[in-house]
Amino acid sequence: MLGPRQCGKSTLARMIISSDDSFVYLDLEKQSDLNKLNDPELFFKNNRDKNICIDEIQLKPDLFRAMRPAVDDERKNGKFLILGSASRDLLKQSAETLAGRIGYLELTPFGANELKSTSEFSLNRHWLRGGFPQSYLQRSDKASDSWRENFIRTFVERDVPQLGMNIPSITSRRLLSMCAHNQGQLLNSSRLGESLGTSYHTVQKYLDLLEQLFILRSLQPYTPNIRKRVVKSPKIYIRDSGILHAILNIEDINALMGHPVFGPSWEGYCIENILTHLQGWQPYFYRSSSGNEIDLLLEKGDRRVAVEFKTSTAPKPTRGLYQALNDLGIEEAWIIAQTEDSYPFNKRVHISSLPDFLEILVKHRGSGLTHKA
Repeated sequence: MLGPRQCGKSTLARMIISSDDSFVYLDLEKQSDLNKLNDPELFFKNNRDKNICIDEIQLKPDLFRAMRPAVDDERKNGKFLILGSASRDLLKQSAETLAGRIGYLELTPFGANELKSTSEFSLNRHWLRGGFPQSYLQRSDKASDSWRENFIRTFVERDVPQLGMNIPSITSRRLLSMCAHNQGQLLNSSRLGESLGTSYHTVQKYLDLLEQLFILRSLQPYTPNIRKRVVKSPKIYIRDSGILHAILNIEDINALMGHPVFGPSWEGYCIENILTHLQGWQPYFYRSSSGNEIDLLLEKGDRRVAVEFKTSTAPKPTRGLYQALNDLGIEEAWIIAQTEDSYPFNKRVHISSLPDFLEILVKHRGSGLTHKA
């Protein structure tokens, strides 16, 4: 079970194992638990009649190799419940020894669709505070902002160095700030490196780590086989809207509405909520050299759907959107806006609120999108 720190992995794991006395729980952030694994083969052998939950596996990835004999001795699903705050890409080399023996589940912070049935839910609250449980559930926006600031401080001062990234915390914080100010913009690692006084390769290495720790999303460009020049750099987003706002010192919804990141923040917030519900669809963006753009292009097999994001309560498709649809031969487009109503704008474009669009995704399990849904 993988996901960012503080998203609820440990809480969920404890709920799973609380009714099962056969589980042994180890938190690798505790030295006492880490010491138990000085000889992991012996520990697994002595607990072969138990199921084992290991939390924060990224702190000791060599355990994967030691697990293999224990798994092979007793081929039983659920023998190990492994929690990690790093993506499978970061753990890939270590976990390869368990190929064919391991399954992955990514746990995200709370999504809007999970919270909409709760009495205190409001879209603006979730957008402002983000989905981390301890941020969203705070008694006030100020308390939520304080929690997120502590999260960021811990991330740059402890989490990044723990994974071997030798970069001063002040530099980490500056790079996070640059990424936040470039929310939804094209990545230019060379320019970021110049601003930080470091190399392109160092910046790229750090950005890769941010992505592997679920802080940053890199949305790849769609490069169709047509005679048009298209942008080939990815766009970057701070994944959790609450973390984005804390980095930029945005403390309430009014401050957000007056900030230059207002539109890009809405775009990133919608994208994260949408991608949580998609199964089998590949996400991209599209931008031609002439500026025709699609914020989010979803592809599954030979199907393509365009999604645009607008902060307006009365949005209209732009000429650039229609041209991009024509470039790619796409016949289905959605505009996700801050509107209470959802309605067809024309045969090709549908206007929708974010909750209504998410409901369609849940209804169809992400398998199909249609204006008729």
